[in-house]
Amino acid sequence: MVNIIRAADLSVVGSNGGAWCAQLGTARPTNPAAAPTGAWLAIGAISDDGLTNGIEEDSESFTPWGQVSPFRTVTTSSVRTFSFTAWETNRPIVRSLHNRIPVVDLIPDVDGIVEYVETATPTPDRRSWLFDVYDGETWERFYVPEGEITERSDVTYAQGEMVGYEWTISTYPDALGALVYHAYLAPAVGEHLS
Repeated sequence: MVNIIRAADLSVVGSNGGAWCAQLGTARPTNPAAAPTGAWLAIGAISDDGLTNGIEEDSESFTPWGQVSPFRTVTTSSVRTFSFTAWETNRPIVRSLHNRIPVVDLIPDVDGIVEYVETATPTPDRRSWLFDVYDGETWERFYVPEGEITERSDVTYAQGEMVGYEWTISTYPDALGALVYHAYLAPAVGEHLS
């Protein structure tokens, strides 16, 4: 009988995580094991559905005359996305992102009231994003140098339901052509190489 090797420490359960946003062009934090600071603003609580990292691809297949299987396939579109629901809807960065307005425009008046308007002609709102996934001591970090919210769900205000902003962030290539930078905690050197 074949001996199947399994290692539970190589699996990840996304039991916790976080999301941060900063102005476009903000550098990736240097310590991937620590929560970001400085220009990075925390999104706060995310729904228990967690974070979804999607890959949407289209391709074109070329099948030669007389054959039934393609002999070449070309990827014509490849988009990386991140989706989640932000629950802290009164957090300034969250309102800023949802309504495509600068976070500095959300300063309360002397009575603590914030007022803003939505426009009929929204402008592009690309920003830098950071997503962390934690499983005990195991972690993975995704740095998106250029990302934009490209899908927003309806917002429901109802008794017994948490108000949330459900977003999909699409990634765009940076100057080096990179969409997403990955970092994760690997097992000790030499372990699990087979």
